[in-house]
Amino acid sequence: MLKKKQSEENEDWIKTLQNIEGIVSKQEIDRLIDRTIEEIKTKTKGKTAAFAWSGGKDSLVLQLVAENAGVSECVFVRNNLEYPAFLNWVENHKPYQLEIVNTGQDLKWLSQNLHMLFPQDANIAAKWFRIVQHRGQEIYYQKHRLDMILLGRRKADGNYTGADGVYTNRKGITRYSPLKDWRHEDILAAIHYYHIPLPPIYGWPNGFKVGTGCWPARQYTGSIRNGWREVYVIDPTIVHEAAEWILSAREFLQEEIL
Repeated sequence: MLKKKQSEENEDWIKTLQNIEGIVSKQEIDRLIDRTIEEIKTKTKGKTAAFAWSGGKDSLVLQLVAENAGVSECVFVRNNLEYPAFLNWVENHKPYQLEIVNTGQDLKWLSQNLHMLFPQDANIAAKWFRIVQHRGQEIYYQKHRLDMILLGRRKADGNYTGADGVYTNRKGITRYSPLKDWRHEDILAAIHYYHIPLPPIYGWPNGFKVGTGCWPARQYTGSIRNGWREVYVIDPTIVHEAAEWILSAREFLQEEIL
């Protein structure tokens, strides 16, 4: 059994996905999907609802069950610090009723907020989530006057999902997590049996552990220098562009690459 993604090695995720048929049967995952679809129908009945889509494994499974339950409108929240290869994948695989909200963080902003670069503690990582995903979801929620937004949050990752998977925050945003009780293995099984294409992030260093998100929010790098090293392996142009704004990027290139 896989534990929280933060405590598992990337290789463990890959191995589990490769052997998923021996762990979760097609019949098991079909039953779970059917139950989840019925729950979504019940929870969203008479409500204006949409789902949050990040292109990550959980949101791809959320898309599967939400669309089958009749919830097809969705939002992708991004900024101007995304991996170009990931954005290309999004363009080719996005849900047909997707709307994009850009929260606007860019290299100039990052150069003025260097404490946000490659978070080495959970508080900074959570701050990234608040200023990008949460903010973008709120903008979309209010624009469309939603009653509820569906998320891919799961207890297996240590995420708060509220009583029975639903909670409303102080701003009046109601979030519902229909995958709340799904195990990691269930997510991987749905991806496998339903042939859901995964984005390139899962083939990059520590892809399953890091997940989706803009490149400066990349966690578990161990240091700023190693963060640049990992990003350089993925896309050298990102580091070269960042070097025009950020000293540590210039130093990385001068000392290790050039």
